[in-house]
Amino acid sequence: MDSPMPLSFLILISSLLSLQAIAEDVFVGVNIGTDLSAMPHPTQVVALLKAQQIRHVRLYDTDGAMLIALANTGIQVMVSVPNEQLLGIGQSNSTAANWVNHNVLAHYPATNITAISVGSEVLTTLPNAAKILVNALKYIHSALVASNLDHQIKVSTPLSSSIIIDSFPPSQAFFNSSLDSVIVPLLGFLQSTNSFLMLNVYPYYDYMQSNRYIMLDYALLKPLPWNKAAVDSNTLLSYTNAFDTIVDAAYFAMALLNFTNIPIVVSETGWPSKGGSNEPDATLDNANTYNSNLIRHVLNKTGTPKHPGIAVSTYIYELYNEDMKSGPISEKNWGLFDANGRSIYILHLTGSGLVLANDTMNPTYCAAKDGADRKMLQAALDWACGPGRVDCSALLQGQPCYEPDNVMAHATYAFNTYYHQMGKVSGSCNFNGVAAVTTTNPSHGSCSFIGSVVGRNGSLANITAPSMNSTNSTNSDSSANAYGYHVLSCAVMMMVGGLLGSSIWL
Repeated sequence: MDSPMPLSFLILISSLLSLQAIAEDVFVGVNIGTDLSAMPHPTQVVALLKAQQIRHVRLYDTDGAMLIALANTGIQVMVSVPNEQLLGIGQSNSTAANWVNHNVLAHYPATNITAISVGSEVLTTLPNAAKILVNALKYIHSALVASNLDHQIKVSTPLSSSIIIDSFPPSQAFFNSSLDSVIVPLLGFLQSTNSFLMLNVYPYYDYMQSNRYIMLDYALLKPLPWNKAAVDSNTLLSYTNAFDTIVDAAYFAMALLNFTNIPIVVSETGWPSKGGSNEPDATLDNANTYNSNLIRHVLNKTGTPKHPGIAVSTYIYELYNEDMKSGPISEKNWGLFDANGRSIYILHLTGSGLVLANDTMNPTYCAAKDGADRKMLQAALDWACGPGRVDCSALLQGQPCYEPDNVMAHATYAFNTYYHQMGKVSGSCNFNGVAAVTTTNPSHGSCSFIGSVVGRNGSLANITAPSMNSTNSTNSDSSANAYGYHVLSCAVMMMVGGLLGSSIWL
């Protein structure tokens, strides 16, 4: 039985229909760069995509052989106008039409092209072309309209998150005002064509540039205790990771320019698996942790604090390590695979939403500790069944996990469900010291405990610790949810937690 949906959530959804549409088909895809000394043949690339069940890709060009190899696979493809072709297309409607004819119409619909990326980070890497960027988008779109494909294929351009000033608190964020002459018409185009804002989000760089002032766990999307969450003092929204902070900063920056219904697609994000001596946090473990947590966060449709439940589809950077890239060692090591198709670390993306961070891990569970303080257990149980978004309906009287009717057994069920919803990441089985990981399956009778990673429908809105002052455990109050978590108590707890722990910084 599903937990009842809060009225505030229903109101939010009904007022943001355009954002909901993209959340209903949320995905995690990959970028495919080709700056390799031994780039695999397109058929090998597609074979790898199929084997990994990767169903959304972004190409940085329109390589004909790659588009042919992708034909009849069902894989959704975003193609790109390279920056070096931007000036010609932005200055000539006919050049744009020829580009669409040659690179899109020649392959569609056999190749499932769903979007066109016009340039990449043009405003920051090619400022001289900024003045013709919007024209280029319009000309490409006009060519699609002429072929009656403007509803099937969307047009946008990736922006660097660096153009957002003062990203924390997100509610005070704004776009670099020197770019307003381009940003405003760009947003107008995206809104009028029902397209999306493409944003490149790199918490790794934010973390490195902060000289570790930003917590590593915050950058890696690891679960944070309530006193480490960041609270926007203007909105009282609580932030537990840099990814959400940056995305919400973009939402607020658009709203400042009176654009409130443009969805965001994260066109690039990731973490390098190797770096030089001055890049100590570019490691296999951190790359695996970031991408595993990212995939889980996106596919759970958690959304962001500003738009909970409105998921942000995301492309991971990138499929292959690009050994020909210039720059630091980390620049060559963002890939999930090497040129031979060997995984850099164990990570799988599937269209069904399953995320397997480690294929060889033995089954583990999260259980309440023997001898744990009963009041602390009760408070943690209340939190798990409330803000923790665990469906505790199985613990109600008459349901399979009601017996034994004691706080130890009920807490173990809730703790274990939360632990698996979080993908068993470090820190998700603690609950202020009253829970611990075990290899003993706590299932009993007809009460089956979750023992595998969460699927697409898993949900976790905000990661905070349970208030140790909470004592309610019954559903006697009419404002309580399915397992007695009172809405008012939740609101007060989150506000107090926010006021006490209002910084993400060390």
